Amino acid sequence: MTRTKSLSFHLKKELTNHFFDYLLLITAGVFFLTLLNLFRGQRLVEFIILVSFAFFYIAWGVYHHIVNETLHLKTVVEYILIAFIIILESINYEIFYL
Repeated sequence: MTRTKSLSFHLKKELTNHFFDYLLLITAGVFFLTLLNLFRGQRLVEFIILVSFAFFYIAWGVYHHIVNETLHLKTVVEYILIAFIIILESINYEIFYL
């Protein structure tokens, strides 16, 4: 129970202290999803939009951790790997399901 309370407290504190950062990430996510919806069926454009979001996500993560003074190489590699997995999954989806 205390672990859940601690996590809840940490998330509220994080969102309160870095509201602009998370608002920017969510807004960009909605923007990129809207673009993907607008260009549905145009595979090259969809891929470019997805790669653009991946680069934005990496840059946002680096910026967020620079501001927090918590930037480490391990964190940057994590953001890069998550972005890379998202790109690979989209390619995998197109190969096997379309």
